[in-house]
Amino acid sequence: MKNGFYNLLWKSHFLAGIVVVPFVILLSVTGIIYLFKDNYEKSLLQSYSAYEPKGKSLSYEQQLHIAQINWSKTPEAIVVSKSQNQSTQFTSGRFSHKSSMYINPSNGAVLGKVNVSETNMHKVRKLHGELLLGSFGTKIIELVASWMFVLILTGIYLFWPRERGIKGLFTIRTKASKRIFFRDVHTFLGFWFSSLLILILMGGFPWTDVFGAGYKWIQKSTSSGFPSTWQGKGLKSKENQSTAISLDIMIQKAEALNLDGEVSLSFPESSNGVYTVTNQTTNFSQMKSIHFDQYTGKIVAQNSWADIGFMMKSRLWLMAFHQGKFGIWNFVLILVTALALTFLSFAAIFSYSKRKTEKGFNLNENVKVRISLAPIIVICILGVVLPLFGISLVLMFFMISIFSFTRKIRHSIVKVS
Repeated sequence: MKNGFYNLLWKSHFLAGIVVVPFVILLSVTGIIYLFKDNYEKSLLQSYSAYEPKGKSLSYEQQLHIAQINWSKTPEAIVVSKSQNQSTQFTSGRFSHKSSMYINPSNGAVLGKVNVSETNMHKVRKLHGELLLGSFGTKIIELVASWMFVLILTGIYLFWPRERGIKGLFTIRTKASKRIFFRDVHTFLGFWFSSLLILILMGGFPWTDVFGAGYKWIQKSTSSGFPSTWQGKGLKSKENQSTAISLDIMIQKAEALNLDGEVSLSFPESSNGVYTVTNQTTNFSQMKSIHFDQYTGKIVAQNSWADIGFMMKSRLWLMAFHQGKFGIWNFVLILVTALALTFLSFAAIFSYSKRKTEKGFNLNENVKVRISLAPIIVICILGVVLPLFGISLVLMFFMISIFSFTRKIRHSIVKVS
């Protein structure tokens, strides 16, 4: 059959889409909501992070003591203030386990406490990344994302101009049947947003369990991540004085560095540990990690963007792009792409609902399809790069083989009887 492979690919794309599309809609909607995280949390954090200076401020040592006696957490770092009316923020933990306490430097009052894991936006992120099902949910999302990647590639192949020519890339048939209209909306949006969707998917994969673990393993094996000293591990202070220098002096040293973005000063973890100054910024070339002897205040070691390996650099860029962190252009681009993904998903559902036949979807098993070597190589590569896709494909092939075998046996029994 001349178009056998094309028809097989179309039917596979269709069936996989039916299974994946509800999850895709959930991912796009929760992704859109999470894009507005900073705007949503701004008012809450503003009430904690800003204060009206009155008189002389308490020392940072005094404020640290207040945090220690009023917080169930152990303060591990302090955010370096960049304005006169910015309250003092102490932090504990990292990422989803991060907690913050805000203190008024004028009177030592505790303005508020924020645990990232208890915020509404964290719940949205958990729904987006793991369906609120923990590690099991993360694997489901990874499987869906893997099939999304494959659906995009097969969709490009299926949509590439044939009958309608180049006109099909730029027009949607509005005067045709509703089924054709929704199908055109689906294919048109899918084709033109395919590159952005792939880029966004690549930014999400580092968070996954299976692919993410493999990525980290390669990163570690090739020493292409953060340098080992980035967080100050293995670095030591010389205990040549009876007491460590004050936190206030260290804050002055951190301020003098004039680093870009949010600057944090991490406290020594032991009597021979070091102070570490780091900054969070999407201007990656300005990222630095500087370590100070806690007794002398001298720089023990320092790292910059140039010391970070290629795989970590790629990961940081893709993840930041995925979250729309590079400014308004990035925010708008991710928002429009997520909206397009939502519309094309619903268009696929409407197109399916408008089909003329009410019969079951026939895979036409009796048709022999010749598949060239190139598609097989591509599928094998995708199966290795995206392990859950590969595993699911093997399981599907195994189940189809069993179904076909039992069906043949049934037919044989019927003929004999």
